[in-house]
Amino acid sequence: MPLPTREAVMEALSRVDDPEIRRPITDLGMVDSIDIGEDGAVTVGVLLTVAGCPLKDTITADTQREVGAVEGVTSVSVTLGVMSDEQRSELRRRLRGGAAEPVIPFTQPGSLTRVYAVTSGKGGVGKSSVTANLAAAMAAQGLSVGVVDADIYGFSIPRMLGVDQVPTQLDGMIVPPVAHGIKVISIGMFVEDKQPVVWRGPMLHRAVQQFLTDVFWGDLDVLLLDLPPGTGDVTISVAQLLPNAEILVVTTPQAAAAEVAERTGLIATQTKQRVVGVIENMSYMPQADGSRVEIFGSGGGASVAGSLSQTLGYEVPLLAELPLDIRLREGSDSGVPATVGQEGRPLADAPAALVLVEVAKRLTHRARGLSGRNLGVTPTR
Repeated sequence: MPLPTREAVMEALSRVDDPEIRRPITDLGMVDSIDIGEDGAVTVGVLLTVAGCPLKDTITADTQREVGAVEGVTSVSVTLGVMSDEQRSELRRRLRGGAAEPVIPFTQPGSLTRVYAVTSGKGGVGKSSVTANLAAAMAAQGLSVGVVDADIYGFSIPRMLGVDQVPTQLDGMIVPPVAHGIKVISIGMFVEDKQPVVWRGPMLHRAVQQFLTDVFWGDLDVLLLDLPPGTGDVTISVAQLLPNAEILVVTTPQAAAAEVAERTGLIATQTKQRVVGVIENMSYMPQADGSRVEIFGSGGGASVAGSLSQTLGYEVPLLAELPLDIRLREGSDSGVPATVGQEGRPLADAPAALVLVEVAKRLTHRARGLSGRNLGVTPTR
């Protein structure tokens, strides 16, 4: 049997992705050396981005699998090293496309990412669980999805998506953890367990800005932001930093909650953002006989949608009326959203999850395209 060639081994390594950056290790400069013995034994030197990389075992296993499938390879050994400061700087420059200063990629003229800011008037209406389940459903559709937990004081997205690892920091750039195919960032990943965040406006603005500029998001189809309730500092910062974001309002049927939720939607009159729709959560409790018990009243979501449509001058649809669903709550506590369950499919006995899957399809039905965008091309004669 002929010995494997270096080119064949490199081709195999091009199929090994860094689990966090999600790019081939050959493109990232992580392949340090390739030694091929006379007996077909191959030793691959891989440079980790940081010492103690939590996913080094995954990289090692993937390397052994891909290289081991090359014709003529009898065994595969992987030696792990760590990038130097210069190599990390080069990697960061490469990932940022050579940009000298961090920019918000989602506001650039060529960005095709749809950005949804999920907001509510009051806390406790299920805004975060809606965000987490929508993100999981979109990722299950094959989309590239990111979530920013912008609720700095009341962060809960890490638990709801089952993220328990610290983001990798690469020469000042943050590589977000991935859960259920979703890239996730939250202040909860940087503070000790149960430690409160006690910040004022400027610090809140800076945190949101860093989540958008210093995090390597890659090419996202959809970015969801879980905003804090109300129209405070973070909501204003998001409007300034992401003027192209569309607003998704979450409320409950109760009149008191609906009135406050309407105010959060009306912020669009000042920020010039578009309200893409309203979701009414905890609308009713389904009964075994098919009837409904409306514990928190009824009509709140429809009232908000109707009022916003009249004030803003365009249709703001009521996207869904979600029933009270214990499986939705269980999924949020366990870190496995009910819209994907344990097997990547929505739980058949979770009616709220099935409705959210349809909402996710509705929000993402528009194909990414360049229609209406400035291509920077000037016609010549």
